Amino acid sequence: MIADSPSRFSHDSEKRMSSIAGQSLVVVGTVGLVTALVIACGSSDESAFVEDGGASSSGGFVGDGGFGSSDTSMPNVDLYANDPPPPWCGPGGDPAPPEPGGTEACPDDKNKPGCPCPALGAKAKCWTGLRKHRNLGICKDGEATCVQKNELNYVWSECAGQVLPATGATKGAQACTCFSAGQWKIANTSPCTAKSCTGGTCVVDSVSTFVDINGVAHCPSEIPPKAPPVQDWSTSTLKVDCAGHFKLCLRIRAGDFENPSAADCIIGEVCTEADYKVANVEQAWANLPGWLGKDQACSAKWFNTPGTVSPGYSEMIVKGQSVRCDAIDDGSGGDLVFNRVKYCPSMCSSNPSAPECVSCRRSSEGSF
Repeated sequence: MIADSPSRFSHDSEKRMSSIAGQSLVVVGTVGLVTALVIACGSSDESAFVEDGGASSSGGFVGDGGFGSSDTSMPNVDLYANDPPPPWCGPGGDPAPPEPGGTEACPDDKNKPGCPCPALGAKAKCWTGLRKHRNLGICKDGEATCVQKNELNYVWSECAGQVLPATGATKGAQACTCFSAGQWKIANTSPCTAKSCTGGTCVVDSVSTFVDINGVAHCPSEIPPKAPPVQDWSTSTLKVDCAGHFKLCLRIRAGDFENPSAADCIIGEVCTEADYKVANVEQAWANLPGWLGKDQACSAKWFNTPGTVSPGYSEMIVKGQSVRCDAIDDGSGGDLVFNRVKYCPSMCSSNPSAPECVSCRRSSEGSF
């Protein structure tokens, strides 16, 4: 974002380009008009997200957010009892997976310790927890080895290396619930704010940018805009630990990233909704369409933020239902904010080598 000043207004059109962390930004100025692009802050090694609200996450628009997993002690309860397969709400009418075989004590999908196994030395994935937690969040299968019980029988060993839910956890990665591990990667997250003046009266609009074939983000050609740009704002991909039907939104607020508030005004928001059918596989997600901000006062607040200060942050939001019939929301039926990311100060467009600017890019990879 470029702060307004009298020198910004020229009788001649001018185009300035600045390269920031490998991404080029375009700022276009005309008579009575100032436009500005703002990009997001992130880690240059694409590995860190600032922790925000329980699940392992990191701050910055450029980061392959990871999920920690630490072994937990086996609780002194019978996790084998009363464990029917989870209910099924598969998207698009997809059929439920087959019921597990074996017996209640020794189902063939768990390979529980002490249950019969086929051949000495054989190895298999195992799980001693509840099926509804399996391979969600921090939870992961272990490996069992077929060992000799007596002269005639072989049984599975202890389930080595499995990770069970954290004791007392009820939500998110530690509790091994759906939508607690994964990434939403967005190729372009730069908004454009445009100030236009007529007869001494000025207004500021916010609008989505678009990316050309060279990966450069541009403001739309029509400023001030009368409608959302016809070009899509961005492509994106999604990887989630469970399948389901999800609505994902990116909401941009003017405010303090360190102290986010529901009262922070919104300069722009866009959503996509679709079925996600194959868990734990990164796949193309619906494009984010072009948008036009609805709050000119908020756009002006963003536009007029001092150049050394971040103008705001974005929120990555989800609401939906997993194939296991879990409601994916904030616990009370509302939108779940699973990641927040800070935007860079506007000075980064002219001083990309500054410490707070070296990781600025227009893309975002939000982990949850």
